Amino acid sequence: MSYSKLFLYCNLSFLGGIFLNSFLKIPQPTLWFFLILILVLVIFIKFKKLVTITLCVLFLFVGIWRHQIAELRIINDEMRKYNNYPKSITLSGVVTKEPEIKDNTQLTIEVESINGLLESEFQNLKKRILIITDKYPNYEYGDRLKITGKLKTPENFSDFNYKDYLAKDGIYSVMYWPEIELLERGKYTSVTRAVYSKILDLKNSLREGIYQNLSPPQSSILGAIILGDKREISEEWKEKLNLAGVRHITAVSGLHVAVLTTVLMSLLLWLGFWRQQAFYFTIFLITFFIVMTGLQSSAIRAGIMGGLFLLGQYLGRLSISSRTIVFAGAVILVQNPLLLRLDVGFQLSFLAMLGIIYLLPTFKEWLKFIPSENLKSILAMTFSAYLFTLPILIYNFGYISLIAPITNILIVPFLYWIMIFGFIFGIIGIAWGTLGWVFSFPAWFLLTYLTKVVDFFSQPWTTKTLENIHWIWLMISYLILSFLTWKLNKKKNQPIFLK
Repeated sequence: MSYSKLFLYCNLSFLGGIFLNSFLKIPQPTLWFFLILILVLVIFIKFKKLVTITLCVLFLFVGIWRHQIAELRIINDEMRKYNNYPKSITLSGVVTKEPEIKDNTQLTIEVESINGLLESEFQNLKKRILIITDKYPNYEYGDRLKITGKLKTPENFSDFNYKDYLAKDGIYSVMYWPEIELLERGKYTSVTRAVYSKILDLKNSLREGIYQNLSPPQSSILGAIILGDKREISEEWKEKLNLAGVRHITAVSGLHVAVLTTVLMSLLLWLGFWRQQAFYFTIFLITFFIVMTGLQSSAIRAGIMGGLFLLGQYLGRLSISSRTIVFAGAVILVQNPLLLRLDVGFQLSFLAMLGIIYLLPTFKEWLKFIPSENLKSILAMTFSAYLFTLPILIYNFGYISLIAPITNILIVPFLYWIMIFGFIFGIIGIAWGTLGWVFSFPAWFLLTYLTKVVDFFSQPWTTKTLENIHWIWLMISYLILSFLTWKLNKKKNQPIFLK
C-alpha cells in the first residue's frame, strides 16, 4: 500500500472517531485500554495489512479522544460558573467579530477581566461570550467595552439547538441587554486587527452603496451573495428561497466557492491567460472574496476546500483534491472537533467538494448536449454538490424541494455575473455615487430575474416536509450514495475515492 493511501485511510479513521463520539459516548477507561492495546500491536506486529488496520483503529480512537477533550473543556470552563448567577457581574472585553445587526445587536466579546479579576488569574477562562443588546447605539469591531449584567446559559428553541450552535464557536454564556460603556475605539492591540478593521470599513462602504442604489429584495440578496451579509433578507424571502431550493446562493459555502473557482478559471483561460496565470489570479480573487465577506468561519473553510479543489484541477488530478480535502477537514477538526456535528456549514462545504470531485465527470457526460463548456461545468457542479448535500439538508431542515434542480438550472448560471456586476457597481459607487447608480442596472436586471424565478417557484406544493428523521437514516443515505458513486466512477474508469 502506498504511503498516500495509508495517509488517506488514517485521516478518514480520525474523522470517523470524531463522528462516533459525537453520537455515542465512549467511557474514558475503555478508550485508554484500547489505545494502549493498539500501540502494543503497532510495535510488535509485522504483518503489513494488519499493521495498516491497526493504525486506522489507532487514529479512530485518537478522533474519539480529541472530541472528548473538547467536551471536557466545555464542562470545566470557569466562565460557566457565572451563568445564572443571581447578582449582576461587571466585565471588560473587546468586540472580536463584526457585530450582527438584526432587530437587535449581537456582539461577540473576548473577556479581559471579570469582577476585577484579570484573565491571567483564571486557569481555564473561555474568553468569548455573546451580548444581546439594542440596535442603537452602534458598536464596532475592536471596541473595548465595560459591561454590567447577568450571564445566562443559552436556551434552546423548540426547533433549534441554540446552545450547541454557540458551543461550536466556544461560546457558553449569553448576557441580555446589559449596561454597556464604551471604553476605547480605534485602538487595536495588533496590526492584524487594525488591517481587518479597514477591510470591514470597505465592506461597510460597499454595503451602503448596494442598499442606496438597489431596493429590496434585490439589495438584500446581492448583499448576501457578495458580502455574506444576510441580515437584511426578510423572513418572507428566506422562506421563498427555501421553498425554491436556492437558499444556498445566499450563503458562502463550498459550492459557492467551487462554482466561482471553475468559472473564473474557464473565463481567464478563454481570455488567453496561461494556465498558471489563471490559477494564481483565481486564488487571489477567491481570497479577496472571502475577506470581503468578513472572514466568516464558514467562508474561510469553504475557501480552503475550494482552493484545494482548484489545486487538483491545476495539477490535472482530482484524486489529489479528494485527499487534500479530507486532510483539510481533519486539520480543521483537530482545532475544533465540535464542528463535525454542530456546524452545518462545515458539513455542507465538505460534502459539496466531495460531490463535485466524484460526480462532476459523470454529470458533464450526461450534459454533453449543452454546447457551452462554462454552462455545462456550472450545471454539473451544481447537481454534483446538491446530490451530495441533499441528505444533510433533509436531516437538518426537515424538508426537500421538489423543484430545486429546475430553479438551480435557471439561477446558478447567472450567479457569477451577478457577483461581477455587483462588485463593479459597488466599487464604482464608493468613488462616484451617480456613476455607481448607472452601473447598478446590469446587476438589478439579473437580480430581478432571480427574484421572479424564486417568486414563481416558491409555492407550498414545491416542497415535501419530512419530520423526525433519525441519524441512522443519514448514514444509510450516504452509504447508498457512496456505493452508487463508486459504481459510476468504476464504470467510467474515473479516479475512485480510495485509489
